[in-house]
Parts: sequence; structure tokens; C-alpha cells
Amino acid sequence: MKKILIYTIPVILICLIACIFLSNNSQETVESKTPYVLAMTKSVEVPSKVIFAGEEVILDRYDIYERYDREINGFTYLHSTTLLLIKKANRYFPIIEPILKENGIPDDFKYLAVIESSLNHRAISPVGAAGLWQFMTTTAPSYGLEVSSEVDERYSIEKSTQAACRYLKEAYNKYGSWSDVALSYNGGQGRISGELKKQQAEDSLDLWLVEETVRYYYRMLAIKQIFENPSKYGFILTAKDLYKPIEFTKVEVTQSISDLATFAKEKGITYAQLKDFNSWLRDRKLTISPKSKNSYTLLIPTRESMYYKKGEKIKVHNKAWIAED
Repeated sequence: MKKILIYTIPVILICLIACIFLSNNSQETVESKTPYVLAMTKSVEVPSKVIFAGEEVILDRYDIYERYDREINGFTYLHSTTLLLIKKANRYFPIIEPILKENGIPDDFKYLAVIESSLNHRAISPVGAAGLWQFMTTTAPSYGLEVSSEVDERYSIEKSTQAACRYLKEAYNKYGSWSDVALSYNGGQGRISGELKKQQAEDSLDLWLVEETVRYYYRMLAIKQIFENPSKYGFILTAKDLYKPIEFTKVEVTQSISDLATFAKEKGITYAQLKDFNSWLRDRKLTISPKSKNSYTLLIPTRESMYYKKGEKIKVHNKAWIAED
């Protein structure tokens, strides 16, 4: 028995030491491969090509590839901003899309509004561009928008979209290329035309331009990809997460309104709600001259559509935006 113990104890000790060594070594291996952060950030794959407004964009040249890569990764990891854009699109795209269609503008140009204003119809830039499509005060009247102390139609979703269509058609008739049109919306037709001539280029995507204008087109390409398949980029929404479309009663106004707060109260809504859905109203009154033939249409939200109700089935504009409930 003593002989057995004499031989067995050393074997057991050797096994224990080996186990401790292997365990420590294994632990060190695991720790060496463990990242310092709890979440991983993976670079988004750049496709070989994308389609925008029916035009194919090959993404293999270094500058085009890297510009697209910057924007697709930016929107993918700008989580809250991109998530909110998808939510808001459920309310605004049903208004924008039919207007683009009736004017013969490619549906993809709704993403121009996404880039311009983040789908905020009350947006105003540091240089004074305003509304969903970011028209300047000096430019707006040329495309049929009234801008005065009481009325600024740059903030009207429907009218500013109609104005944007006029600009886009005018630019397409000039360039014959939707990518040129998109870049001119940001950089201006004069600048794009001038640089095409000075740089002896035929395609605006080959131009050396200020960074804001260069990024502009690729931001549209990128946000389109995410909107067409949000879950692929990590954005998981259900129908109840989307912002519900608001329904309105349209009231045509042909006479002056001396106090819009009183008018709103008579219509069963607050002054704030009247201004929210008719942001083109820039004063507390609306004056219509007796000699003028002007009339305005005010949108009065229905009480039913202004509230979220438990169990309510939100109308989904694009099924691709949501995961199965």
C-alpha cells in the first residue's frame, strides 16, 4: 500500500501542476483575444455598384469607393439620427412621392429631402435656407413660392416639393444627368456648369468641388441603401415604432384672419398645432387683400389622428422598414 502511495502521489502532483499550467495558459490566450470593448464595430461592405434615379454608379474607383464608404458607415453608426429618419419618412414620404411622380421626377429624389433637412419641414440653415427642401429667400419666388412677413411657403411641404420639382426638371433639361442635377441642387447650376467647363470634365462626379457638395450625392446614395433594407444595417423597427401619418381637414381661406389663435380654437385645435402643420404661417394673423385673388388652404389635423392609442395598427408606408411583428 505504501509503495502504491509513493508512486501515485507524484503522478497526481504532476497532473495538478500540468492542469494549473494549461488553465493559466488557456486563460491568457482567451484574454489576449478578448476586445477591450463590449460592442464590436464592423465596417459596412461597399457594393460593386448602386442605382440612383435609374443611373448606375460603379463604386470601384478609389475616390468614389471611399466617398461612398464614408457615408454608408456614417449613417449606419449614426444610430439615433438614422433611426429617426426612417420613423419620420413614414409620415412624409406618402406626401412627397406622389408629387415627384406627377412631375416626372425619379422617386429616388425623395432622399434629397432627407439629406437637405432631415425631413424637418421647419428646418432652417445657418445661411437662411428653409423648409424641407431648403430654399433660399432669394431663390424661392423664382420657383413659385411666396415669401413675406406673414407667409413663407418654403415651409409648406406640398408647395415646396412642387417648387423642388420645378428646379429639378429645369436642371435635368440643362444637364441630362440626374447626378449633375443632384450636385447642382447643393452647389448651384452656375457653379457646376462653370466647373465642368473650367476643369474640362463631362461628368460632375469627376469635378473637384467643396467638400459639402462632393459629399452631398454620396450621402443620398448611402441613405437610399439603408432605407431600402434597414435591418441589414442593424435598424430593427416594428410598425408601432413608426410615426403615424396625420389626417387633415382642408379649410380654404379667402378672407383675412385677424387672430390665428382664435381661429385655431374655433377649429378645435391649439395654436401650436395649427402652426406645426401650417408652418408657412409666419405671423399671428393672415392678411388677404380684398383686391387680391389670393386664397390659402389651411390643414386642420383630425383629433383622431393626432393621438397614439394602445393596440392601434400604424399604417406602414414601406414594408421593408419593419421587422415582422
